[in-house]
Amino acid sequence: MAIDGILEAFKAGRIDLEEARTQISSSYFEEIEGTTIDHARETRTGQAEVIFAQSKTTSQVVSAFKRIADNGNNVLATRVHKDAAEALEREFSALSYSETARLASLVTHKPATLPTPIGVITAGTSDLGVAEEAALTAEFYGSPVHRINDVGVAGIHRLFARLEEIKMCRTLVVVAGMEGALPSVVGGLVDKPVIAVPTSVGYGASFNGLAALLGMLNSCASGVSVVNIDNGFGAGFQAHRINQL
Repeated sequence: MAIDGILEAFKAGRIDLEEARTQISSSYFEEIEGTTIDHARETRTGQAEVIFAQSKTTSQVVSAFKRIADNGNNVLATRVHKDAAEALEREFSALSYSETARLASLVTHKPATLPTPIGVITAGTSDLGVAEEAALTAEFYGSPVHRINDVGVAGIHRLFARLEEIKMCRTLVVVAGMEGALPSVVGGLVDKPVIAVPTSVGYGASFNGLAALLGMLNSCASGVSVVNIDNGFGAGFQAHRINQL
């Protein structure tokens, strides 16, 4: 409950002073099963806390998800493992879950849809999991997403064939593994911000995405920024923030 609501309930006599104190304290943050839920994050940043489900137990994921929902927020959880996804689906009939992106969301109040789209571009089909995490994150917050898949530099004519579509987007998330060359190519062709996402896709010398990360950090194309390896969520979130401006 928002603080105004707590104060109104106290003023009306529906709760006593001690209960009002408790509710006000927990309206900022509270600990549930070892997880501290930051209830005030939406007030500070405009978006509620997102659950990073990797390495959390099913119980921790469900408890955090439920508490954020109970606080009146839409809920997003990333890196959701299968057991946690099944438990969330049992708990929330309106849950959306993408096995490809390992992303679960619950939308009880639809955000305003922005008028301009974000482009999410993949070098190869193997990059789709990370790309979908980015795309679904941006859509969760209200940015339309235009997906362009499998247009990597090994067949660069595929990219050129989609260039007019790409130029219609406000900002671009470009996802690539192997040597990570695609964001540099895209950055040299468009006047849009490019958010490069290295993936852990590739053979031994790719070092689980390190080669792609270093290639992207060393891009000679202007306007290319880089997020961490496999961080589709971070890219989608940042792209939406840019799209809001």
